[in-house]
Amino acid sequence: MIKVAKVVKVGIADMNFVTTPDMLKTSGLGSCVAVILFTRHRQVAGMAHVMLPSSSLNHSPSLNQAKYADTAIQALLAGFKKHHIAGYMLKAKIAGGAQMFPFASQKDDGLARIGPRNVKAVRQQLEAHRIPLVAEDIGGTAGRTVVFDPATNILQVKTADRGVAEI
Repeated sequence: MIKVAKVVKVGIADMNFVTTPDMLKTSGLGSCVAVILFTRHRQVAGMAHVMLPSSSLNHSPSLNQAKYADTAIQALLAGFKKHHIAGYMLKAKIAGGAQMFPFASQKDDGLARIGPRNVKAVRQQLEAHRIPLVAEDIGGTAGRTVVFDPATNILQVKTADRGVAEI
């Protein structure tokens, strides 16, 4: 029986996993960052739509792990472990981290620059877990929609100002 491919949506501050032929999609990437972890040979992929750099900003009793760079990467790794895939087998692609609104403060660590801070936090987490970042489409001032196909490991990135790119 042939399995029909479906596109699994990943919402804001959400995460999900697919195996081929299914694909992952997230929209509304402004300052948020889509983190895609995948394997070259097992055709499994996980995606998190990260909103903020650190869970230390969380003041609620419950923690949405997909919302923060530090906890989203750990949650993705835990999901791969359930698929019997070790962290050393993974590669990463990221997209997003735009500076959506102009602010007077353009310092690298300025609170208004959430997009660049998200990208920096995601990169730090990937490095800490020794996951190679093999492609990225980050920064700028335009929002993005991304679709990842684990059969080809291609991340399709759509932006209003540049059209469609594949990384």
